[in-house]
Amino acid sequence: MSLQFSANLSFLFTEHDFLDRFGAAARAGLKGVEFHFPYDFDKAVLAEVVLTSGVEVVVFNLPAGNWAAGERGVACLPERKAEFQDGVGRAIEYAEALGCTRLNCLAGAVPVLRGGPASAVPPAPTFAEKHFETLVDNLRFAAAATQRAGIRLLLEPLNNRDNPGFFVPTTARALQVLDAVGSRNLQVQYDVYHAQVMEGDLARTLETQLARIGHIQIADNPGRHEPGTGEIHFPFLFKRLEQLGYPGWIGCEYKPSGATEDSFGWLDDFHVIFARP
Repeated sequence: MSLQFSANLSFLFTEHDFLDRFGAAARAGLKGVEFHFPYDFDKAVLAEVVLTSGVEVVVFNLPAGNWAAGERGVACLPERKAEFQDGVGRAIEYAEALGCTRLNCLAGAVPVLRGGPASAVPPAPTFAEKHFETLVDNLRFAAAATQRAGIRLLLEPLNNRDNPGFFVPTTARALQVLDAVGSRNLQVQYDVYHAQVMEGDLARTLETQLARIGHIQIADNPGRHEPGTGEIHFPFLFKRLEQLGYPGWIGCEYKPSGATEDSFGWLDDFHVIFARP
């Protein structure tokens, strides 16, 4: 069984305008793409670009508030429930237009106490019941709505070093939320980079929780560059995923250390089965 890799167009091929990145990914041999958000573009225009480039849109995020201002989702914020639910409907419309069968939810951030060395991982935000209950209610709504549309819903932990106050910073907390929601249509989006920053133990988590993981993303640490530039032993992880029979996509959500087209040497170096044109 070979692993399937998708190009995250919010990180890769940024040498090109966004609409040109789909074709660039296809020419590089990647058959799947993903990105943060499609909402700045007309659905019909995007659908035509996807069709002509011949790639599959694997996943993108629900609307996540004011991204440029540093917001990373609104799902845990009680005062923004209506905004979240409206965003679910909008995301489903785009997913249906683009043939995308996965949508990712970012929980959002809450204030945290600052302190300690700047290089340290900040503490997780207080597990306030009002935020937890809001997130669970919103995810129940979203899981039901996406299930009716034939779309899988994901919840992604983000590390608290890069995203201070993010409400779901670890796999353990994400699984706690999944348990409370109680929907078969909700899984974890497991980002290896965020997990390495917060908890490590990557292989064991994949082995024990793979059935609850609906999508995987990768980048090395430190630096969030391509595999092989940091401390994570990707050949071992890839081999283990093959052995476990992981059927999904692995999103390349890294910052290329040079030109994007020159950053794929790790695929050959790690002897990953990868179909190039």
